[in-house]
Amino acid sequence: MAKQGTKKKGALPDGAKVILRYKRARFDYELDDFYEAGLVLLGSEVKSLRNSAGSIQESYVQLKEGEVWLVGATNKEYAFANRFNHAPTRDRKLLLNAGEIHKMIIRVEQRGFTIVPTVLYLNKGRFKLQIALGKGKKEFEKRQSKKSDDAKREIDRAMKRG
Repeated sequence: MAKQGTKKKGALPDGAKVILRYKRARFDYELDDFYEAGLVLLGSEVKSLRNSAGSIQESYVQLKEGEVWLVGATNKEYAFANRFNHAPTRDRKLLLNAGEIHKMIIRVEQRGFTIVPTVLYLNKGRFKLQIALGKGKKEFEKRQSKKSDDAKREIDRAMKRG
């Protein structure tokens, strides 16, 4: 019988190529549930993203009329697209199934969660966005998590030395 490996919370699929990452997401938010969403992109956006010419640092996910949208993500214009180029900061629709959207709506409205984009990656030729439901950390929680991370790092260093 083959042994099944346990997947880390929020781990990407095997063979996925990371294009953009929101590194501070785990520091700023207490992340809970992770979802994989497809993106509706224009051709010039795909070409630009393949060159990693963009950012999801200042972006957020918004629920509008039962649909999920990525707002505020920047994607630089593709130099060779001339008049067919895209707007760099346009809103992009995210593709999720209805059950996942319904769960998100309930958690965001009733429990005060925020939907945070964490990683934009390429999986089997398709761009996917990993989004997570999270609650914002307070300042003292951020200090505490930084302190525990530093202590863990020191313990790991000491174990390596001797």
